[in-house]
Amino acid sequence: MLVVGLMVVLTGYSVPAPNAGSESHRPAARGWSAPNADKANTRHVRGPINSRNVGSLTVAWSTPVQVPAPPERWPGVYATTPVVVGDTMYTQDLDSNVYSIELRTGKVRWTTKFNSPINGPNGVNVVDGRVHAATTSHAFALDARTGRQLWSRKLIRSDVEGINMTPGVDRGTVYVSTGPGNADAFFGGGGAGVLWALDARTGATKWKFNTVPLDLWGHPEMNSGGGVWFPPTYDSQGNVFIAVGNPAPFVGTDEYPWASSRPGPNLYTNSVVKLDRRTGEVMWHNQVLPHDLYDWDLQNSPVLTKVRGREVLIASGKMGYIFQMDPRTGKTLWKTPVGRHNGHDDDNLYALNGETDKLPQMPFEVFPGVLGGVISPIAVDRDTIYASVNNYGATWVTQAPPAEMAAFTEGTGELVALDLATGRIKWSHPLPASPYGAASVTNDLVFTTTFDGTLHAVNTRTGRTAWQAKLPAHTNSAVAIHDRYVLTGSGWPQGPGERAEIVAYELDRKGR
Repeated sequence: MLVVGLMVVLTGYSVPAPNAGSESHRPAARGWSAPNADKANTRHVRGPINSRNVGSLTVAWSTPVQVPAPPERWPGVYATTPVVVGDTMYTQDLDSNVYSIELRTGKVRWTTKFNSPINGPNGVNVVDGRVHAATTSHAFALDARTGRQLWSRKLIRSDVEGINMTPGVDRGTVYVSTGPGNADAFFGGGGAGVLWALDARTGATKWKFNTVPLDLWGHPEMNSGGGVWFPPTYDSQGNVFIAVGNPAPFVGTDEYPWASSRPGPNLYTNSVVKLDRRTGEVMWHNQVLPHDLYDWDLQNSPVLTKVRGREVLIASGKMGYIFQMDPRTGKTLWKTPVGRHNGHDDDNLYALNGETDKLPQMPFEVFPGVLGGVISPIAVDRDTIYASVNNYGATWVTQAPPAEMAAFTEGTGELVALDLATGRIKWSHPLPASPYGAASVTNDLVFTTTFDGTLHAVNTRTGRTAWQAKLPAHTNSAVAIHDRYVLTGSGWPQGPGERAEIVAYELDRKGR
C-alpha cells in the first residue's frame, strides 16, 4: 500500500529538493564485512542480486544453531547479523558461542563455546584477523583462523548489568558497552551503561564514557539506564557517534509515579552523542526524548551518509521516529514519525514539567510499545532510508514494569521508505507479523524478516513484494547480503517441527 506520511521540519533549516540523494554514498563492495555492512552502518551493499533475478534464490545450505531452543526461551537462540570475510562467515548465537562457517558449503570450521546466555542483539566484528564479540559480562577477541581466545576483559560492575551489543571496531579501538538488564536481571537498580574503548590487540582500556551519571539521578537503588545496543559510526577523524538507550524504571513505581525517582531529562539517555576518539570527551549531544517513560530507546546504530555532498547523520529508535542531524553540530534537521502512534508522544514532557493532569489514567495502551517502533537497524542507499517498523503496543496497568504485551504472534508491522533529503515517506509496505529483523538493501531490493519466519524482499522503487521465502522457524534475525548470498537465521522455534538454523540462500548461476 502506498501512503504519504507526516514530516516535521525544524525552523531555520532549508530543506533540499526531494530525491536529492548523496553524490558520494558508496555501498560496501559486494560484501558484508561489518555488522551493518560498513563502518557508516548503511546496511547497503553492491552485488548481483536484484528484482529481475531474486526469484532464482534457493537454499544453498543450513547449519543448526548449537544451542537447545525451547519456545519459552526469550528471545530465542539466534538473533544477529552475520559478517563475511573472504570465504568465511562469522556469527554468534545467544549463548555467546562464536561460529566460523565456510560460506560456500555451510561447513562449520570451528566453534568457540562460551555457554553464556545473552538477550541480544549480539554478534561479531572481524577486523585484522581478530573476531571481536562479547558475552553478557566480558568483551573478548578470538583468532579468526582458529577460534583461539586472544584476550578477554570483564566489563560489568555487578550482576544487574550486562553486555548486549556487537562491538564496534575502528582505528585499532574496540567499542563495547555495558547496560542495565541482562539475561538474569531486568533493569535492576544500580545498572549504568558505560561505553568502553579498548585496545583491539590487547583489550587494555583506552578510556570509558558513562552514558548516564553513576549516581543515577539520586536513587541508584531503583534507577538505571543508558548503554549502547548497536555499533557506533565514525567521522573522517575517527570521532565516535553513539545512540544511547532508555532510563528506568518505566513508567515509574508506586512510590515514584511517572519516573519521578529520576527527575530531569536523564542525560544522556535517548541521545545521539559525539565523542572525541582520543579522550572519550563529549563533543556534542542531542537528546531527542528527555525523561523517557515508555522504554522508547534511541538504540539503533547512527548512519553517516551524504546529501548533495553534505554529511548527515540518521538516527532511529523505538519511539517510532527517524531523525536527520548535522554531524558537525548535532542539530536536528528533520524528524519523521513512522508506524502507529496513538497520542502519547508528549507524555514524557508532561511528566518532566510536572503537568501530571495531562497524563493518562491507567490502564492505557501505548503505541509504540516497549518492543515497537523502529526496533532494529535501518538501511540507507543513495537517496532513501528503509526502516522495519513494529506496530506492537503495550498496555500499562500499574506504574511498575513490565507492561502487559500481546503474544508475539499478534504483532504486525511495515517496511517504510523515506526520502533521505527531506524525511518524506515514499511508501509503506505492510508486513503480516512483527519485523524484528533489520532492513538490508542491495540494488533495487530491500530485505527484512518477520517473526512468523518469513524472509521478505521488497522492490525499492514500488514498495511491492518482489520475493518471499519461509524459514525453518520463527525468527528475530537480521539479513546480511554478500555477493550472491542472502544470509539469515531462524532462531526462535515456536513449536514441533521448527528448527533453529543459520540459513544461506544463493543466487542460481542462471540468475546472475
